[in-house]
Amino acid sequence: MSLQILILAVTAACCLGFGFVLQQNAARRAPLNDFLSPRILLDLMKVPRWLGGIGLMVVGMALGAMALGQGEISLVEPLLATNLLFALVLSRRQTKQPLGRQGWTGLALLAGGVTAFIVAGQPRGGTATDDPLRHWLIIGVMVGLALLLTAYAKRSRLSSGPALLATAAGLLYGVQDALTRVTGERFAGGGLTEVLTGWQPYAVVALGLTGLVLVQSAFETASLRMSLPALTAAQPLAGIACGVGFLGDRLRADAGALAWEAAGLAGIVVGIILLGTHSAMPCGAREPERSAVLQAAA
Repeated sequence: MSLQILILAVTAACCLGFGFVLQQNAARRAPLNDFLSPRILLDLMKVPRWLGGIGLMVVGMALGAMALGQGEISLVEPLLATNLLFALVLSRRQTKQPLGRQGWTGLALLAGGVTAFIVAGQPRGGTATDDPLRHWLIIGVMVGLALLLTAYAKRSRLSSGPALLATAAGLLYGVQDALTRVTGERFAGGGLTEVLTGWQPYAVVALGLTGLVLVQSAFETASLRMSLPALTAAQPLAGIACGVGFLGDRLRADAGALAWEAAGLAGIVVGIILLGTHSAMPCGAREPERSAVLQAAA
């Protein structure tokens, strides 16, 4: 892993983490009847704090795209998952809560999991598959699962609705990262004409806007403790699946390496959950309001 990729990915994670906190600060005050509606974006555009959060997220996505253009998605995605560390830093300034045992344990598991996965897997590039069936099968599974989670979150009266929406958004963002990598490769190979004649850049925009509506709806109806862990965990898992599935990323596959890779991914997920559910994360909409909007959407 080059130092440049590391700096790009970690800086992107910093911008994403700060951006998510600012977005949730604003989204929790959005009209609840905007739940799962594109109107939520129009309402939030009037809030300077939300615009600042979106600006940071756009910068983070741009830096992440640059990192993806120079490194394998299986390498960059775990680094982007550290955005939760930066979200917690900003949240602590707002809530004044100490890290405590849960915070330090989550930090160690997330950092250790990322390190273990990268060191054991040694992600490296390979030849992307030309089989369209594999492309559409993997993308279809990710998008289909996101649709199912969204439908269940809309119909369900359970408190898990925001977490399901965030998981769905994470899956879409993971696919978006993979298609961003493909778009960059097309640009390098044939310039802007090659990019505009492919379907990938339009899918990137569609996935980004859909994911944004899902994320803001989750932020609107729940605290970051419920939504951000699911979002942060789902995105790298979906991205790695796409990278290995059809982008040609290769990981070490001997028994020892696979065990450490699995342990690393488990550490990342558990660390994300511990950090994301930390008391330092700001609260969202009041529980009665959130329950009411979920019931109304059912």
